[in-house]
Amino acid sequence: MFAVFRDLIRYNLEFAIGLVLVTIVVIFASLSFFSPVDTTLIYMTMPDMPPSTQYWFGTNSRGQDMFWQLSTAFKNSLIFGFTVAVLSRIISITVGLLSGYIGGWVDRVLMFINDIFVAVPIFPVLVLFYFVLRSNMDAMTLALIMACFGWPYDARLIRSVALGLKHREFTRHAVFAGMSTRKVLLEEHLPYVMPIVFATFMNNMLWSIGLEVTLAVLGLTNINTPTVGTVLYWANSHSAMVVGVWWWIVIPVILIVMTFLGLFLLAVSMNEYIDPRSRLRRMGA
Repeated sequence: MFAVFRDLIRYNLEFAIGLVLVTIVVIFASLSFFSPVDTTLIYMTMPDMPPSTQYWFGTNSRGQDMFWQLSTAFKNSLIFGFTVAVLSRIISITVGLLSGYIGGWVDRVLMFINDIFVAVPIFPVLVLFYFVLRSNMDAMTLALIMACFGWPYDARLIRSVALGLKHREFTRHAVFAGMSTRKVLLEEHLPYVMPIVFATFMNNMLWSIGLEVTLAVLGLTNINTPTVGTVLYWANSHSAMVVGVWWWIVIPVILIVMTFLGLFLLAVSMNEYIDPRSRLRRMGA
């Protein structure tokens, strides 16, 4: 794994840029653990103060220091995206490897379920869940729901790799040696799909954070929990751009673009690394 990381840093400029952008955002989000104020409270400072040496990102119309508010918001959004990506990767790996290796009726049943989840429109379902679970729709509940819809495309991709691995010599040797199905999948096949898992992990974080921002801006999440989406929701509610509090919109948008661009470049770099021809071309071979 270290060799892969070293090669990506050395030969792939997009990966290096994406890593720098994501690292900056992660460090900024980590500062929330040292926040001197409770970012859920309002009117703790003078409202609508522009960026200055005292308030680096200014204050909003709710009397909150935007630096610490955004730090906490990005921490919560990154944790949310990470949670969704991890849970959906577990489902996609399990379904993809089992379907590709076992085959037969197991493959047909799992792919039938997979196709159902592919066909379901996600956004209307999430809106429906919000109205049903409005009083209980916290970040973890939303993450669990989104994880249940974030795996089917990647499960099919992993299945296609597992179908090829099933007939490789090392798989036959493992079966003849008496290895169980669980050991074959975890010890023999899983390492081969890990690059795909890492690439889809970044894409899934992009998808989940973007969808959370969309829901929050529309007021379809817990608006009292600081996230990237709820910051924009309150800015829109107070007509920030109209009244001249531009930093309430501009600074979060800049940080969102940095986050999305960084994750996108990491995902593209990993996808390119998976292809041997692209990888060798990068290395000058």
